[in-house]
Order: sequence, then structure tokens, then C-alpha cells
Amino acid sequence: MFNTLPNSSASSSNAGPVLVAMSGGVDSSVAAALLLEAGLEVVGVTMKLWGGPSDTGCCAVSDVDDARRVADRLGIEHHVFNFGDDFDRHVVSPYVAAHAQGRTPNPCIECNRHLKFDRLLRRADALGFATIATGHHARVVNSAEGRRIGRGADTRKDQSYVLHMLDAQVLRRLMLPLGEMTKAEVRRIAAELNLRTAKKPESQDVCFITNRHGRGAFLGTRIDLKPARVLDRGGAEVGRVQAIELVTVGQRKGLGLAGGTDPHYAIDVDPSAATVTVGTAEDLVVTETPLETWTWVGEPLRGEVDLQCSAHGSVARGLVRDGYVSWREGHRRVAPGQSVVAYRNDLVVGGGTVARSTNPRESGGVSRLDLDTGGGTAARSTNPRESNG
Repeated sequence: MFNTLPNSSASSSNAGPVLVAMSGGVDSSVAAALLLEAGLEVVGVTMKLWGGPSDTGCCAVSDVDDARRVADRLGIEHHVFNFGDDFDRHVVSPYVAAHAQGRTPNPCIECNRHLKFDRLLRRADALGFATIATGHHARVVNSAEGRRIGRGADTRKDQSYVLHMLDAQVLRRLMLPLGEMTKAEVRRIAAELNLRTAKKPESQDVCFITNRHGRGAFLGTRIDLKPARVLDRGGAEVGRVQAIELVTVGQRKGLGLAGGTDPHYAIDVDPSAATVTVGTAEDLVVTETPLETWTWVGEPLRGEVDLQCSAHGSVARGLVRDGYVSWREGHRRVAPGQSVVAYRNDLVVGGGTVARSTNPRESGGVSRLDLDTGGGTAARSTNPRESNG
């Protein structure tokens, strides 16, 4: 019928029964179908994570129903696991706390870290499943150094960035059937199987933030949103914002600035001082990015690596040093709280979280970067005198 298991990361002969995380989307639907076609015993499970209103993402009631109907169509068991408390503790609450601290979190990464590849694995253990599978567009590669996450064949849909934290213990138990497939191929298979998710739009937003009410309304129900002064790099007040918790580094609009001037961008957010510092496009560029955390996959690497700072952002070359990234060329700042992921030969070799600048007013000024190709990158240098272009 179709090519089975183009990349499963595990042998179909010894994988045993597989617990497939089915979100109600086309990717996880086809992942389950491919494993079933390969002759494996497949059980589908949908994690009920968010109990509040949802009109985006993968947590709506309709998504659970779609997953159940796909399972029925495939003739496999389907179960729903309620991990709402875990989701609130590990994803929603940290998301809110990060905004209160002037950070820009990535809830999808934290959901993968704590729910899909921790809580679900522990439930799989309890039920006797040695293997789990998901519909992520990424690969598990057997390299000379061990198993690694690799980029998916469809570069436009590659999700290795949001899986960068998975360690060898998880990868030994993980199957990614879609790793060598394009999205078009996935949809074609879903259509051939007459799955109800074949034409379902992709979920791209934060599942617990509704389009109708937005991030501000959500945060406003959980924390007090505070006004702040907007300062230029010299410390002079040039505007005000109503909610500093809604401002992120790199932001241009909504900063309360007077019109008729050159574009200015947020280069620092400091809730403790109730200030947002703004600068020009040139100030938005640095040559070093401070890191709050960093973990190598295996032994630390020397030399330059490919670095990516958003889920589908462009790649830049740089060195990962002790506590910061040094870019080969000037690079646009990335908001504190975001992830930087390192690759070599399309395999994930490390990753970490960006820290806030301690003195952002001293760290800009690399003019040679085309900001449209930044891909969402850097914060400030730990030695700002070395980061001016």
C-alpha cells in the first residue's frame, strides 16, 4: 500500500507492542498507520493536557475525538491519559512565571521534555510498553557516538529543534516513523487510508492561549500585569507600556514610542526595574549570546557548529564556549528563555537556554547583519566590549 517505516529508529522485529502518542493530527495518525502496516502491535493514546478553553494547538476536545476516530478506522485500541496536573505544573505555571520575569518561554519544548517523553514514558512502563512512538518530523540516528536526534527529511517541517533535549535512554525506546517523509507524503497516505485527519490544518500556536482572547488575557488571569517605562540606550524615557510581561526582546510594535522616528526594538526587558530598553536595528545585533544552561550530547565538541534559535529558524555558525555562544558573524538577539540548539552533520549535538543580558545597553552595534535572516537569535555578550562590530 505504501512504504512502511522509512525511519523507525527501532527494528520492527523486536520492538514489541508500541504505544503511539496520537494528538488528533495527521502526523500521529499516519505514524500509527505505518507501524501497524509494518506488523507491529499498536495501541494509541491521547494525552489530555489542558482543561481550559482552547481554539488552537492540539488540546481541544475535538482533537481527542479525531484521535479516537482514527484509531477506530485503523482497528487499534485507543486510550486517553489525563495528565492535566502535570501539564499545569511543568508547562503552564512555568510559562506564566517566565513572563513575569521578563523571559520568553517555549512551552512546546517543555511539554516534550516533561509530558511526551517523561510522563508518557513512565505510564508506558507501568503498562508494560518498552517502546513509544510519535509523529514528529525528525529521525533517531545510530551514530558512532550513540543514538542521536537528526533533522527530518522535510526541512520545512523538521522538528528536531523541539526534541533536542532527549537523551540516549529515551532514544533507545523511541520510534519516529515520519523521519524520512515529507508532509505531502504523510497527507497522501492519510488520504489513501481515508483518515479524517488527512486534510486537518496543522496546530502551530500555544494550545492554552486562545486566538479569541490572546496571551495578555491569559496571563492577566494569573498574574498582575504591570506598566513600565520605555528607555533608550542612554536611559532617557521615550515611552511607556501597559504590561511589561507582554514585551519580548526583538519586539518592535506596541512599545508606546512616538511616530516619525527610525524603527526601534526592545533589546532588554527588566520587570524588577519596570523598564524596557529599546535600540535601533543595529543595537539589536550582537556577536555573543549568554547561556543560562547548556548540555552537550556526549562529549563537548570543539570548533564551530550549526546553531538554530527557533523551531524553523535559519542556521548560523558559531562556537559554544563556557557560558555563551560566540557567533561567526553578528547575529540578532534572541529573547532570554528561548533555546539554542547545536547541530553537526544534521545531528543534534547540544542545546541550552539563553540568559538575560546583565548590561544590554553596552552590547549592540554590529551593522553587517541582514536582520531578515537572523532566525531569532542572540542576547548579550558576557564581555560587551568584545561584542561591538
